[in-house]
Amino acid sequence: MTGSIGWFDAHKPAASRGAHLLCAAMMWSIVGTALLGFGVYWTLGSAGVYSPWLLLAAAIVGLVKARLVLRRSADRIARRILHRGDGHCLGGFLSWRLWLLVAVMATAGRMLRMTSIPRWVIGVVYASVGVALLAGSRSIWRYRMEAE
Repeated sequence: MTGSIGWFDAHKPAASRGAHLLCAAMMWSIVGTALLGFGVYWTLGSAGVYSPWLLLAAAIVGLVKARLVLRRSADRIARRILHRGDGHCLGGFLSWRLWLLVAVMATAGRMLRMTSIPRWVIGVVYASVGVALLAGSRSIWRYRMEAE
């Protein structure tokens, strides 16, 4: 196809860096909020008197995970988006490896819910991951605000 653009390049849903950053930040925030919501619901619904302490522990674990792991990942995602520039496919706000990780994590969450593990235990795990994603998303939101 010398001298012409391919069909995909002509029809891809291209977007700006700002749109990519917005998608990444929203994905982390929405998934984090959903996981935290389910986690709180399942923990409060079945852990009884220990629920507040379990949720506090989940929040602390989530914040530590965000600080040690997810903040760096969020920074890496944001820097990749900024470095690539405008005009890339909207779905490219995550690399294919990260999309694969998203699929693996969603599958793992589904499999976890299908086990006989008590809901309050799964709730604590979900709440902790939700807090971590929400705290980590702050980094992407910061890049998004700076990019405007």
